[in-house]
Amino acid sequence: MTYRCLLPMVLLLCFSTTALSRSYSLLRFQQRRSAEVCQKLLGQLHSTPQHCLEARMDFQVPEEMNQAQQFRKEDAILVIYEMLQQIFNILTRDFSSTGWSETIIEDLLVELYGQMNRLQPIQKEIMQKKNFTMGDTTVLHLKKYYFNLVQYLESKEYNRCAWTVVRVQILTNFSFLMRLTASLRD
Repeated sequence: MTYRCLLPMVLLLCFSTTALSRSYSLLRFQQRRSAEVCQKLLGQLHSTPQHCLEARMDFQVPEEMNQAQQFRKEDAILVIYEMLQQIFNILTRDFSSTGWSETIIEDLLVELYGQMNRLQPIQKEIMQKKNFTMGDTTVLHLKKYYFNLVQYLESKEYNRCAWTVVRVQILTNFSFLMRLTASLRD
């Protein structure tokens, strides 16, 4: 996969977002817009036949993902950051069997990186101050969930059907991310 246009975009994002990280309302707006772009890009990836969805399994979605409204904004930042990082890592794996457009994947990775870059200063501050109540436990549950997704891809040798199942999971994750982003208020 070529990343020729990724570096300039990443550098631009690095320089432009540090000063913006303190306003939760602005962050909420940026995250929502970027998550919508990610959902749209995921929707543009070619899907495979419905029979692939029969290959689904229980990835043990953390229970907390059904209760976005219970998160304080500090916990939400930790959870959003972890989810974006894990999704980014999954999408950098071998998707060659899918027939997906490398350009769409690159655009998706740039959006994910931009979201993580906007969150990182606040995430680091929260971790340093230990200003969270349930984010650390949820992050552990998320790591297990994403580990299960990666194990599934590996066990299926990154075949097209496995990617279809994982793509559906990631789309579902973005629905949760949108609800969680709504909790980011000043």
